[in-house]
Amino acid sequence: MKLRDITGALEAFAPLSLQDGFDNAGLQIGLTEDVDTTGVLLCLDVTEAVVDEAISKGCNVVVSHHPLLFHPCKSITGADYIQRTIMKAIRGGVAIYSAHTNLDNAHGGVNNKMAEKLGLADTHVLQPKAGDTETGAGLIGTLPSPIDKEVFIQQVKTTFHVDCLRSNRWTGKQVKRVALCGGAGAFLIHDAIAAEANVFITGEIGYHRFFGYENDILLMEIGHYESEQYTREITRQILSAQFPQLRIIDTETDTNPICYY
Repeated sequence: MKLRDITGALEAFAPLSLQDGFDNAGLQIGLTEDVDTTGVLLCLDVTEAVVDEAISKGCNVVVSHHPLLFHPCKSITGADYIQRTIMKAIRGGVAIYSAHTNLDNAHGGVNNKMAEKLGLADTHVLQPKAGDTETGAGLIGTLPSPIDKEVFIQQVKTTFHVDCLRSNRWTGKQVKRVALCGGAGAFLIHDAIAAEANVFITGEIGYHRFFGYENDILLMEIGHYESEQYTREITRQILSAQFPQLRIIDTETDTNPICYY
């Protein structure tokens, strides 16, 4: 199949119209959409090592969650990793496509996958797009039954493979209604409280955002990468359903720039 078939399948699931105004989702690098696809490498972030891996494994398409080209690039001289990655991809004939906030906001997207991993039921969008209750930012759902705060914290750590997480000093004891958002979702804290969630899980919150909610909601910050690690499962499901014969590979490159000691 052609590169345009790959981008078409991804955009049928997560239309570019769903991306936030600050975003730059879509085809980042691709000399022509008529190129034949030799394989697709799935990743969260695009780095030089990821492009090297794609080339070594015979994949001429990389599908990422985070866009390589997010901020304007005024020159391509190899001065930073973004410029070097661009140069390497073009020289190697590797197309790069990113499904970012359009996949966050899509029905069945990043937040639905997080909810699925936690076993949430009766889910609905926390901050719907105008006129569409099935797409938008964040998600809220319910656990099968209330569980103690400490038990739920351990469940989250196990589910998202984190040895530690950050939370506020919530005075509540049990968790039933869970709100969440992949990535940097602190802007949804008030929506989560309004929806009567007991807990709000996201990748990034920020120090000052933890103040003032002790009696309202349990805030849990699990790490940006960690909250979106299952995004590759979504893109794999989209592409394998449309193209059963397509060679799809998960990256073996750890692109998380944050280390914990």
